[in-house]
Amino acid sequence: MSAPRPTTLDDRPMPVKAKLAAAWTSFIFLYAYVDILGFYTPGTITDILDNKVFEFELSQAFSASALTLVSIPIFMIVLSMTLPARANRMTNLVVAAVYVPATVFNIAGGSYLWFYGLGVVLELALLALIVRYAVTWPRAATAPASPDRAAFQTAQRV
Repeated sequence: MSAPRPTTLDDRPMPVKAKLAAAWTSFIFLYAYVDILGFYTPGTITDILDNKVFEFELSQAFSASALTLVSIPIFMIVLSMTLPARANRMTNLVVAAVYVPATVFNIAGGSYLWFYGLGVVLELALLALIVRYAVTWPRAATAPASPDRAAFQTAQRV
């Protein structure tokens, strides 16, 4: 005979750090895929072959700037899981706030407005979720000292 199956699914709360890491992971996938799929926009490859991206000339400085811009959310995945709570919360709030205008800028000059617009809206939704997770980070309740602990501390002083 087998044991009876539970009737409800186990839905334990996920730690805030894991939620933030998942949101940054989703953000970076969207960020990358919008850029990758953007190569299929007419004229994009021609512009790249002409040494131009949007209004910018391709150069080492442009490539380093683009790498920096994409590296920050990648590192936020790791930082969201490893930083202590207070630093984690502040870092997520600051980086998400900085990425809002950077994300909105990506719609400028896009010839496929629905495509780039959808990408920006989805990225902004994830940034809003990151801000929400960071702002609503639960506070730890301070536990009252137990009588056993107080007795132990008194014994240590003697």
